[in-house]
Amino acid sequence: MSRLKQIIFFYVYPMKNILALLILIIPLINGCKSTKPAVVPVRAVEQTPRPSVNFSEQSTWLLGYFNREQMSREPHSGWFIKGYDEYRFSSDAVNRLVEIPHDGLSIKVVLGTWCPDSRREVPRFMRILDLWKFPMEKLTLIGVDDAKLSPVGEYEKLDIQRVPTFIIYKNNIEAGRIIENPATSLEQDMVNILIRSDQK
Repeated sequence: MSRLKQIIFFYVYPMKNILALLILIIPLINGCKSTKPAVVPVRAVEQTPRPSVNFSEQSTWLLGYFNREQMSREPHSGWFIKGYDEYRFSSDAVNRLVEIPHDGLSIKVVLGTWCPDSRREVPRFMRILDLWKFPMEKLTLIGVDDAKLSPVGEYEKLDIQRVPTFIIYKNNIEAGRIIENPATSLEQDMVNILIRSDQK
C-alpha cells in the first residue's frame, strides 16, 4: 500500500465517517426542539369551573352530632371558610361579650347544611365563639334533615322550628336562643341573652 493510500485510509476515511455521522445526528437533535415554547394556557386552566355542590342532595348533609372539623372539609369548606373569614362583626359587641365569663355556659347549634341561612350564619357564629375564646367542648353541633329532624336522642325536646337555631344554656337551663336570623347581630344578640339571664 502506498504512503498516500495509507494516509487516506487512516485519516481521511474515518473523518468522512464522522462527518457523515454528524450530518445524520444534527437534524435529529434539532428535530426535538420546537420553535415555540410549550406553554400551558393559564387562562384555560383558570376558567375550568369547579363542580358546584348541590347541598339539597342528601349525600352532602351532616346529620346528628358532628364536629367543627367536618365543616372545614369538602364539600362544606367553601361556604364555611368563606363565611368565617369574611364576617364583619361589631367590635363593641364582641368586646362586651369577651368580658362575660364562660362559667356554667354551654351552647347547642342546630343547623341544616342544605339551608342557605345555616350556611350563612353558622360560620359567623363560630368566628364570634373564637373571638370570645369559648371552649369547643362546651359546644354541641347538631345537623338536621330538610324536615328539621335529627337522629339524636331527645331531640324533639329542643322544639326546633327553623334553622339555624343557636341555644345558649346557663347552668344547663336555657337562657335564650337565636332563631334563623339575629334580631340585631349574632354577637349583640348573644350579649343581650347573657345580660338578661344575669338579671333574672
